[in-house]
Amino acid sequence: MATATATAAAKGSRCRPRAGKRSEASGGSRRALWTAPPWNLSMETQMGMQQSCQNCIATLKTWNSPLTGGALKKISRLKGREWLELEEDAQKTYVMGLLDRLEVVSRERRLKVARAVLYLAQGTFGECDSEVDVLHWSRYNCFLLYQMGTFSAFLELLHMEIDNSQACSSALRKPAISIADSTELRVLLSVMYLMVENIRLERETDSCAWRTARETFRTELSFSMHNEEPFALLLFSMVTKFCSGLAPHFPIKKVLLLLWKVIMFTLGGFEHLQALKVQKRAELGLPPLAEDSIQVVKSMRAASPPSYTLDLGESQLAPPPPSKLRGRRGSRRQLLTKQDSLDIYNERDLFKTEEPATEEEEESAGDGERNLDGELDLLEQDPLVPPPPSQAPLSAEHVAFPKGLPWAPKVRQKDIEHFLELSRNKFIGFTLGQDTDTLVGLPRPIHESVKTLKQHKYISIADVQIKNEEELEKCPMSLGEEVVPETPCEILYQGMLYSLPQYMIALLKILLAAAPTSKAKTDSINILADVLPEEMPITVLQSMKLGIDVNRHKEIIVKSISALLLLLLKHFKLNHIYQFEYVSQHLVFANCIPLILKFFNQNILSYITAKNSISVLDYPCCTIQDLPELTTESLEAGDNNQFCWRNLFSCINLLRLLNKLTKWKHSRTMMLVVFKSAPILKRALKVKQAMLQLYVLKLLKIQTKYLGRQWRKSNMKTMSAIYQKVRHRMNDDWAYGNDIDARPWDFQAEECTLRANIEAFNSRRYDRPQDSEFSPVDNCLQSVLGQRLDLPEDFHYSYEIWLEREVFSQPICWEELLQNH
Repeated sequence: MATATATAAAKGSRCRPRAGKRSEASGGSRRALWTAPPWNLSMETQMGMQQSCQNCIATLKTWNSPLTGGALKKISRLKGREWLELEEDAQKTYVMGLLDRLEVVSRERRLKVARAVLYLAQGTFGECDSEVDVLHWSRYNCFLLYQMGTFSAFLELLHMEIDNSQACSSALRKPAISIADSTELRVLLSVMYLMVENIRLERETDSCAWRTARETFRTELSFSMHNEEPFALLLFSMVTKFCSGLAPHFPIKKVLLLLWKVIMFTLGGFEHLQALKVQKRAELGLPPLAEDSIQVVKSMRAASPPSYTLDLGESQLAPPPPSKLRGRRGSRRQLLTKQDSLDIYNERDLFKTEEPATEEEEESAGDGERNLDGELDLLEQDPLVPPPPSQAPLSAEHVAFPKGLPWAPKVRQKDIEHFLELSRNKFIGFTLGQDTDTLVGLPRPIHESVKTLKQHKYISIADVQIKNEEELEKCPMSLGEEVVPETPCEILYQGMLYSLPQYMIALLKILLAAAPTSKAKTDSINILADVLPEEMPITVLQSMKLGIDVNRHKEIIVKSISALLLLLLKHFKLNHIYQFEYVSQHLVFANCIPLILKFFNQNILSYITAKNSISVLDYPCCTIQDLPELTTESLEAGDNNQFCWRNLFSCINLLRLLNKLTKWKHSRTMMLVVFKSAPILKRALKVKQAMLQLYVLKLLKIQTKYLGRQWRKSNMKTMSAIYQKVRHRMNDDWAYGNDIDARPWDFQAEECTLRANIEAFNSRRYDRPQDSEFSPVDNCLQSVLGQRLDLPEDFHYSYEIWLEREVFSQPICWEELLQNH
């Protein structure tokens, strides 16, 4: 007994201090994450790519799942000893014993052992005293499990469960699928998710063995091992199988979360993307970037919602008396002071707003900005900076002007050519094509303009890739075969190529079913199979808890799909522009643009401030603390967070996805105009978050030229915000509508040309037929006749018959043959 006590003390002294130090730091960072205002947080925190391990793992758990609490504590009982007391060798021996017991025929015994492994992956919470200890031991156990080969064993079990036709047919026969129909799959996916998430996160205190294990794990997930497809493709196949109705019992939330984390682990997050972009530009000989986009967005501050002009109709019908005129002048001065300082607003009441306007009110507003009329009144009621006296004249010192534009302006080669074409037609009368160096006959101001444009000329990686692709199409023989590096992104695209349309359609179907604006339909897929219990709730409290869990379940699905699609698009665009265009075009064909607009056609401020979470039921809080008694009042009150980072993360991802699909694509921009996206996007400006506002303003900017003069006239505050926050493109008449791209050309030709280029790229790089028209041909008669051909053994028996049929009986017109040659 004394020896066991000493061993436990030594074990605690070896491991607990690390967890204790981490407790102070991580506890404070978690509190800061939820209480700090959004404009003081880094982009990684805002975008959720570097969330704490606790928050990421908490999204995996379903509150109705029986695999928590005491159910798991009893599964992995060691004989008279605790896990924390064992030495590393003893722990490895125990894990090996568990893996040996996985190779049994009985499903019940396999499930029991898999639950024991899940208990280890969750941090052996039955022996821990704090949440920090649970997270510490979860990470330690996940590395240990991977080193012992647990992931490979669970991958084999996952293949068996996917191919289990009995479970699929049983689920198809049931009228209502519940969480009990996917118990085995949920256990396997939970263990694999915990291992991926814990091993993926890098820390400075990691040992060399853990760093080596992380790189090995990344390689195993990225490339095909043992003649098997990459792990991400297996998860994609589960998504398509679920959407096709062949496996409705799949826990789709866990599949999507695991797929998102695997893509992030194998390809890299946004920070890694930025580093890859800098590296690739250096390899191509392009100048470095003018600024780091991540750092620029970090420094941005949210702007106040745009104010509205006064009702001009009433002012024209009944001119106000002089006393009211003086009061109006004073109110205009106060308004000018507040609106010029766009970055200053009340931090104490972060989301002041009123109820959203109805559709009838929006239509009567005539594309104006009256649906945000209450924001100005709220700012008037509680100003952060006291306004100057109304009788004092407004001097220039009181007006806050922006210090500078956040982005360096850019110019494309196409913009310079277009500018010179117009100038030459005006002053000379003819053009010189793509020649941008000859300026003979042009006046001096044109010379200065061209010089300024060339100083801000930006050559993207996509421009170089398109130019190289055109050269390879023109000269396939002289340039030879292209050397394609076998990167994880390239391997993933090759595996997804032939089934990519089905993958995109499946993801968008699930996103549509999880959108809060979607209505229940009989033909829609059931995404609640892994959240609904076997027995439906019978009390009001149980019904409220289940309703909150269902809403949370949908929010997590939207978050994972939006992040997954955005990561895929960004990585494919960096790898090759036509890979990005291929994925984008299939998303557009699957109605991704109207789907995102439908998602935002709601009270987006209410969606971001939704409180569909119960912190005491989240991991690891539910494993350590005794659950308090939940009441209907506590469920209605929710937590103390002012907003939900999960929903904000999803909204920003969807806006970025919409920007990726429509940038420089005039046909898709016209889709935004046709679907009347301007009022929908303007409502999103109520959210005072810099990154979300930036991408909303980008989407408004690209369609401004199509919205007409009256819209621009009545939305000058929005136009000013676009000027202040969005990058400028020289010679881009986005605010005037004079661009040639604004004319109603047939935009279908643009998509057809792009599709032809994509098909040519995929055919050249990935479809390599053996009998190609460019394959070399031997024209020498002696060498052809001297070749030894392998003939069948019985050929000499039928040689005369073959000679008669193939040679003598075929007439040859020698005159025609000579004329053709």
